[in-house]
Amino acid sequence: MGSFVISKRFSGDYKFEFTSRKGKTIFTSNAYELRMDCEADAEHIRSVFETCSYVKFKTTKGKFFFRVVVDGVVKATSRKYTTELMVQKGIDEIVKYGSKAEILDFSNDDFIFED
Repeated sequence: MGSFVISKRFSGDYKFEFTSRKGKTIFTSNAYELRMDCEADAEHIRSVFETCSYVKFKTTKGKFFFRVVVDGVVKATSRKYTTELMVQKGIDEIVKYGSKAEILDFSNDDFIFED
């Protein structure tokens, strides 16, 4: 099962990432000024994964990615993939496991990550 991970960007804005069962980032959301807006959008997207649009793109360097579109608004952009088949596998994983994903909030200053 995948998960949504809420965190802060270096700019101070909030974002969420959907990670796969193996912990790999599948897509990253747009920036949110308020944590509660970020959390609310993650909840909303989780509830409508089956009806979202997944628009596929190819970069000029030959990499593939997709955007998650809800009600005509782009909500997130995927990581880059080497093949179109891998893009489809990423989308399939979202549709299959996304509605069951938990939301983890690591945006709090109480969390300290060490390298």
